[in-house]
Amino acid sequence: MRGASRLRMDMRRNHMKKVPSAFLIQLLYFFLFMGLFFSSPLLVLAQEKGEEDQAQEEIMDVISDPFEPLNRFFFEFNDKLYFYVLKPIATGYKAVLPEPARVGVSDFFNNLAFPIRFSNCLLQGKGEGAAMEFARFIVNTFMGLGGFIDVASQEGFKKYDEDLGQTFGVWGVGPGFYICWPFLGPSSLRDTIGSVGDGFLDPVNYAFDEVIETLSVRAYYVINRTSLMLGDYESLKEAALDPYVSLKDAYYQNRKAKIKE
Repeated sequence: MRGASRLRMDMRRNHMKKVPSAFLIQLLYFFLFMGLFFSSPLLVLAQEKGEEDQAQEEIMDVISDPFEPLNRFFFEFNDKLYFYVLKPIATGYKAVLPEPARVGVSDFFNNLAFPIRFSNCLLQGKGEGAAMEFARFIVNTFMGLGGFIDVASQEGFKKYDEDLGQTFGVWGVGPGFYICWPFLGPSSLRDTIGSVGDGFLDPVNYAFDEVIETLSVRAYYVINRTSLMLGDYESLKEAALDPYVSLKDAYYQNRKAKIKE
């Protein structure tokens, strides 16, 4: 009996060790979503705090930033992370892998994110965009070696870069206020909630059995993307009197332009 009991306990422990990372990641997304949902009254109060200056903000065309001191702290953290960690790694990676290969990797990840763009085209009522995204996915998957070659763009298929944050914007939801997340960078209340929602449609979250594998793939994606954009952030900093404000404004204006497209 003792032997059978030990065997059952060992089987249970082994089963717990093999919990799929997809489940753990989706559980994390669920708690993040619920946390944002139940904390929304506090977030609304924080947003209402700046409503007295709303008219002036609209004239100046800026995003509310009630947590600027905290956001600046995380901006400095991300800045040092970029120059001391991410940039050296991306530079070495760039020296090893030629640009066509790195572009191919970027195209592969873009093709993999098809469910996010397709679903948000439907949610925004962009039937043509949904059809175009579906066609792009079929063409690039079967004719572009699984997405490593963007055959669809070469053939003139337009890409609709839609996400849930943009969908909320199309529905009339305002940005709320600016948030600079550690590691993740610029965002807003609206786009943060949108990113959590988009996570449920991201195939990467379902592809691996171990969390470390999923995180490694995401880290590789960031390194590859950074290797294709080296110098952009440096140029922004050099041209800005206040890099924090410049990055915040650039993010806000870019999101506004995407929503209007």
